[in-house]
Amino acid sequence: MEEIMEKPAGIPESEPIPSRSILRRYLKKVLFLLKWAALGFFATTFLAVVLFSFINPPLTPLMLKRAFIKKNDGTRVGIHKDWVSYKNISPYMIRAVVASEDNRFLEHWGIDMEAVQKAVDYNKRHRRKRGASTISQQVAKNVFLWPARTYIRKGFELYFTVLIETVWSKKRIMVVYLNVMETGNGLYGVEAAAQKYFHKSARKLTKGEAALIAAALPNPRGRNPARPSAYLLKRQARIINLMNKIGPVNF
Repeated sequence: MEEIMEKPAGIPESEPIPSRSILRRYLKKVLFLLKWAALGFFATTFLAVVLFSFINPPLTPLMLKRAFIKKNDGTRVGIHKDWVSYKNISPYMIRAVVASEDNRFLEHWGIDMEAVQKAVDYNKRHRRKRGASTISQQVAKNVFLWPARTYIRKGFELYFTVLIETVWSKKRIMVVYLNVMETGNGLYGVEAAAQKYFHKSARKLTKGEAALIAAALPNPRGRNPARPSAYLLKRQARIINLMNKIGPVNF
């Protein structure tokens, strides 16, 4: 007969392998934390969007980033802006940015799929790439996000774009855009641009002046509407032509 060997006393038994129930419990905890993190993120961002629907954003991440850049004389660029209401903005300025930046502004829901498709087709045939960001996307990027060129930031940009299009009116989006857009070195908003370049209020901008400011927007720190180059004047003429085609922008 085979003898049954007993385990010597004092030798510990090997630790049991964690059961499936324990793993499921850990997974539930992780999912629980992720769910509340997602809900917390949505709640805080939604609250911020709601607040900025009637409170004017005091600063933007881009303003803070640019403020510390030094000029040739060693001084800081700073932040120069002056918020103005819708009634104190020239209708020409509104029409100019719609014509130059987003001519389907009143039609899309924040993302202009038609413009995206056109940009994709254009970029396939040309080395110099063309974007398709709407005014709503630019507001989302400028007000809520830190400047960066990553897919993650682009994803957040789309998220905030949908939020502001849901909560804000088109009129509010336009007013915020015209007050936070970069219009020069340390210069933000249409009022600061009007005072700097044409020595008048934004309400009194002419069609030509509004078109010059809009023409400089793709590179506001490198172009001066008060002393336009031949290239800027060419863009101005093209924008005025588009302004005449789209007519007044009414909200």
